[in-house]
Amino acid sequence: MTEKACRECHVLTAGSVCPRCKTPSLSDDFSGRVIIFDPEGSAIAKSMKIDKKGRYALRVR
Repeated sequence: MTEKACRECHVLTAGSVCPRCKTPSLSDDFSGRVIIFDPEGSAIAKSMKIDKKGRYALRVR
């Protein structure tokens, strides 16, 4: 099974529904991956408006 990225929050998942925002709007066309461990101290998390740790796609089409 391939990973998909949520079009809304960019979280990466192997399921058919986003585990974070519960939307079924997923895409397998994404580029870049980032793992956020400390959202409060991460400049990338702040620029992407991420407030929870996890695995995210940088760009989702």
